Amino acid sequence: MNHDNETSGASAAEVFRVSLKLGSTSFGGPMAHLGYFERTYVRSLEWISASHFANLVALCQSLPGPASSQVSFLIGWHRAGWRGALAAWAGFTLPSAFLLYLCARFAAHMQGTTAFAFAHGLKLVAVVMVAQAIWQMAQRLCRSGSKALIAALATLLALVVTGPGAQLLVLLAAGAAGVLARSAPPVPHEFASREVGPRIAWSAFILYLALLAVLPILAAVTHDRGLQLMSSFYRAGALVFGGGHVVLPLLHESLVNAQGISNSTFLDGYGLAQAVPGPLFTVAAYLGGSTTLSGSSLLPAFLAVASIFLPGMLLATAGIALWGQLARHPMALRALAGVNAGVVGILAAALYDPVWKAAVSSTFDIAIAAIGFLLLLRWQLAPAWIVALCTFASMGIAQLG
Repeated sequence: MNHDNETSGASAAEVFRVSLKLGSTSFGGPMAHLGYFERTYVRSLEWISASHFANLVALCQSLPGPASSQVSFLIGWHRAGWRGALAAWAGFTLPSAFLLYLCARFAAHMQGTTAFAFAHGLKLVAVVMVAQAIWQMAQRLCRSGSKALIAALATLLALVVTGPGAQLLVLLAAGAAGVLARSAPPVPHEFASREVGPRIAWSAFILYLALLAVLPILAAVTHDRGLQLMSSFYRAGALVFGGGHVVLPLLHESLVNAQGISNSTFLDGYGLAQAVPGPLFTVAAYLGGSTTLSGSSLLPAFLAVASIFLPGMLLATAGIALWGQLARHPMALRALAGVNAGVVGILAAALYDPVWKAAVSSTFDIAIAAIGFLLLLRWQLAPAWIVALCTFASMGIAQLG
């Protein structure tokens, strides 16, 4: 029976079981995740119609945050209310978050040449994955000459302007350039939601803005390390347009050194995140578990994961009810197009610094990264195989001296 015409009385436990299975088996990044969702929620379980699913995907790809997690969250809300939404998020997120936390705890005990070579291989994975993300995003978000120019200028600006707030400055400049540009994206579908009313939607949006403004102030005034951690991850999750890979430069800016995380540890976590199922944002569990704050406690990892996902879920809640109103304003759509092009530029700058500079130090490294990129792009090899290729190649070269 198709339940798209009305929210069913299904339990949150049912939603959790289905999403937990998806979170344990969905490899390959957000686009692959959406394929799993369509097969499960639309064709197999018939929880929503194909057109409803397409509208949710279009909405979530237009908002900051992890698109696949937001789609899962909204499907859970449609199926079993707000409890279903939380169950869908938890089920899809917990498997990879737990695995990456365990990796963070185990990483401290890795020593020796082989362990170093393995970690170096993970840095090469980051080179391959970021390069592929830039290629695909540029094809989707920079189709016109004006958007390509915005992306190129954003790359230069991101390389020149450094320090706190640099990425936000680049995004604001890109949005302003998008308003001035003549081309605009097509007007998206309007979304009518019977599950999320205007009061809930506006409350979610106001909370999103309030936390974005208040958390940095509280962290600065109190000097509390936990609040500083939450502020860094919330800000990254709130400003990530264009997919999970864009979280790389935003988190690097606020975490490396400031939270006791080295550049090497940061890139190790990013590489490992490619090898586990579920959303890339769960790299927060690895980074939270690697901070000097963590000790033997799960709390920093939990705070990091909750903080990085929360803004995207708040925006999804607001967007499902309010997006139709925003879509009537051409200036807002042009700004969004500029921001999306700017995201490509920020990611291109991050490919050079810190990713390439930290990972590539020999012709062997260039060869491994190039082979991995071709296998991923041309033959669409699963990311887990790219992780295996880069790490085993790096360890093999280390053994050969």
